[in-house]
Amino acid sequence: MQAQVVRTPEQLEECLNVRMKVFVEEQKVPRHLEVDELDGVNQAIHVILRDEMSLRAVGTARIKRVDPETAKIQRVAILKEERLAGRGRTLMNFVESTAYEQGCKRAILDAQLTAEPFYQRLGYTRVSDETFLDAGILHVRMEKRLASSH
Repeated sequence: MQAQVVRTPEQLEECLNVRMKVFVEEQKVPRHLEVDELDGVNQAIHVILRDEMSLRAVGTARIKRVDPETAKIQRVAILKEERLAGRGRTLMNFVESTAYEQGCKRAILDAQLTAEPFYQRLGYTRVSDETFLDAGILHVRMEKRLASSH
């Protein structure tokens, strides 16, 4: 797997295509809720994960700076047929390293409840016991201290 920061509109389009497959088609999130003002090349840091052999985009995420030391990781998506093969871990390691290189010491994210165990395995902890709905899906806020070890 090869992860990289998105630099072109074409790469961003590939990320959006992965998100459409995962969130809109698979999870039935309305398209107007999935795409927002941060979905421009220079609006947030977008990351693309490609299969090294086919160069096909298989995953994506974006990083939004919320304060000088905190990155909010959003829109983490891995194509269904690529899950359970370590792709999510590879993507998240790259995303965390990228955020750390930008000076962030902490990452937060809003995890779908079904993905909470995945994020716990990566070292994230729940910020509170309260859950909330986002696009009709239950989520929980999680956080992790970032380090240079990625």
